[in-house]
Amino acid sequence: MSNRNLARLGQRVADEPEGRLPYGVLHLPAGAEMALSARRVPRRGTRRHLAGARPGRPRNHSIDREVVAAVLEALRCRGYRAVTIEGIARKIKRARTSLYRRWPSKRHLVAYAVLSELGERPAADTGVLRRDLEAAVGTLWRAFSGPLGRALAGLVADMAEDSELADTLRRKVLARRRQSMRQAFARAQARGETRENLNIELVLDMLTGPFYYRTLFGHASVSRRMTRDVVDYVLRIAQRAGRRLPA
Repeated sequence: MSNRNLARLGQRVADEPEGRLPYGVLHLPAGAEMALSARRVPRRGTRRHLAGARPGRPRNHSIDREVVAAVLEALRCRGYRAVTIEGIARKIKRARTSLYRRWPSKRHLVAYAVLSELGERPAADTGVLRRDLEAAVGTLWRAFSGPLGRALAGLVADMAEDSELADTLRRKVLARRRQSMRQAFARAQARGETRENLNIELVLDMLTGPFYYRTLFGHASVSRRMTRDVVDYVLRIAQRAGRRLPA
């Protein structure tokens, strides 16, 4: 197929609802699907790239919610190996092309589901470090109280066996969330709330680690009270000597 004809076909496909081909087109010619997909690849490093969304067309957010629920259920019941884009599409009764347009691989699909539950920027800028941190760990409490908490053990086990999955989740989920929390501490230090010699990576582990640990081992519950207690202990370490941080 010539580039000119491919361009015309691409425009016709773009004008159709997701998952449908134009009238009279029974299938895409060889090579056309790849070429059309290449036209839709968003910039790397953006939320649109993680979700694989095409620019210029409004997202159907009901599909996103259905996909997230189906992915988390599949992770909980059968593990990462059982998750396929085709299987999720059948589960939610959607065309698989509508999923492939958003997520180029199942690793991206799983990362999007996890990020949707946890939130990309958990530490809101409230002007007070305590409230910033309570907002951040509050996302863990809410997420681990739901489907993600029940799927976490299997997902961690799968990360241990699949280095590409582990790398995707570290870069797309954990790195973004930790950066948000680093920024909260940087704002607090600029306001004179915290000590200057903090080991920030260790502090972030202390802030978030208890939620993962309790969810994975189940020896104690994850609760709203726990979010306040964890933040209290972290602030005792972080606060500047002789200064009490505002509540």
